[in-house]
Amino acid sequence: MDQVDGTPSWHERRVRFANRWHARRAVRSRPATGFVSHPEPRTIGTVSRGRQLIAGNLLFAGHLVEAPDMALWNVSMPSPRFEEELHGFRWLDDLAAVGSPEARQRAQEWTWSWLGRYGRGVGPGWEPALTGRRLIRWINHAVFLLHARDRVASQAFFSSLGAQTIYLARRWQVTPPGLARFEALTGLIYAGLALTGMEGHVAPAVKALAQECAREIDDEGGLPTRNPEELLEVFTLLIWAAQALLETGRKPEPDHEAAIVRIAPTLRALRHADGSLARFHGGGCGVEGWLDHALAASGIRPEHHEGLAMGFARLVGGRTTVIVDAALPPIGVASINAHASTLAFELTSARRPLIVNCGPGATFGETWRRAGRATPSHSTLGVDGFSSSRLGVVGLGRGRRGEILHDLPTDVRVQPSSGPRAVRLLVGHDGYASTHGLTHVRQLTLTRDGRELMGEDTLGALTDADRRTLQRRMEGAQLQGVAFSIRFHLHPDVEAKLDMGGTAVSLALKSGEIWVFRYSGDGRLALQPSVYLEPGRLKPRATRQIVLFGRVLETACQLNWTLAKAQDTPQAIRDVVRDDDDL
Repeated sequence: MDQVDGTPSWHERRVRFANRWHARRAVRSRPATGFVSHPEPRTIGTVSRGRQLIAGNLLFAGHLVEAPDMALWNVSMPSPRFEEELHGFRWLDDLAAVGSPEARQRAQEWTWSWLGRYGRGVGPGWEPALTGRRLIRWINHAVFLLHARDRVASQAFFSSLGAQTIYLARRWQVTPPGLARFEALTGLIYAGLALTGMEGHVAPAVKALAQECAREIDDEGGLPTRNPEELLEVFTLLIWAAQALLETGRKPEPDHEAAIVRIAPTLRALRHADGSLARFHGGGCGVEGWLDHALAASGIRPEHHEGLAMGFARLVGGRTTVIVDAALPPIGVASINAHASTLAFELTSARRPLIVNCGPGATFGETWRRAGRATPSHSTLGVDGFSSSRLGVVGLGRGRRGEILHDLPTDVRVQPSSGPRAVRLLVGHDGYASTHGLTHVRQLTLTRDGRELMGEDTLGALTDADRRTLQRRMEGAQLQGVAFSIRFHLHPDVEAKLDMGGTAVSLALKSGEIWVFRYSGDGRLALQPSVYLEPGRLKPRATRQIVLFGRVLETACQLNWTLAKAQDTPQAIRDVVRDDDDL
């Protein structure tokens, strides 16, 4: 990882030099000459994105480059993330999804141009995680790519596949633990099984993948990063690797299989009613249908999930789901992309997201990335001017530096309960105790029919030591109290307007459902602008947020609120409105 100021550390420069050295050695090794076996293509592309690519509209990492008549690798790269996405070749999935002669021509031109420019072991694409990602795509779409290519072109293709496999076998260990390493090892297994002369790399890679499963996937089927979308990506890679092994008469290691079994129920618990993932800790909602496809491919039957799933609590009533961040945030290196989202929640009604978090802003630049990580970008309570966890630049060892979460809550309590008419969740965290002497306690109650969510948010000093800290803070604020706000970010498709003289907010969903937000307590209600940070788009989407403003004037302040379907809204609505594809 680069230092925060963009200057590579000494360790980073050393790793890059070693990568280049091994890449150049690998291209001089004995090449592969063809396929021993060819795994079934499993990657899923998007037709609309494929058509954009054919038209020369390159939308990667939040940047749009219009280059209809320019060779792909001659494009001026607007950011390192943009360049990484090109070298990872995920765009092959989108061109293959279109499948037309024009799409094939574009895929072949760009692939063989890469071979001509970078195939000798040069360029930023020779990085283990990117190489694993690229190998999977080249092997998956080999028939698509090799159609009508001559012998010389085919030899160059297989020679490069062999060189990349040898390089990956030597360098996968330098990838950081987590998604990058899973991607590198899966690519190595794919290539070792598929290519002539590469079989010797399979057994070590299979063993290493099993070790990573045992080390990185905890007993509850979660990752240290607590990123739901990253967990889905790891799950998908493990399924691909297992299926590729089974298709060639091999059996995955027990730790590999056990990890798949542990992850499946966790992902099901993190799925909203519309089939999308909860957006927490740097993860998005995932490509439509991806989660269901992965769960079906796993062959693991649904089971009821007890307790938290990777630290998230799930409330279900009727056609409504509520998912709450109810655990300590990730720590150390695992928190590089984590958010200060403790006790934040998202709510989805059938196919329609209603309450959301702003989401991951990394694809829109560092400013949006930092803003998306702060507590005000989440649907929870925050003390004005502070996040429940703070961001700080620290040393990560081996010469690396990064911006991780620090000053975290030290205690997050969760107590679920259920009754015949409702399910409840009582949660609390002490993230503001060290700075203000205040603890946030949130109770959420969802009726069994899913028509009403009731919330109680309390900010108070619980101990004598906390009250002394609060008193010092109050004196510093000239006894004006501690200001806080409770935010409810709305999905961009929700139409919101103040109602009842500014004491309520009416929320209209595209399905035709009407929800009404009300509150009680010594607070003030406002409807303010917000953003929805959605990877794969050119810029953040404008939306709105409901904000309750309050102030702790003594030792505690409580605000109660309800989010309920309007009485004339039917229990079930035939939702046939199609979402516009406005990428």
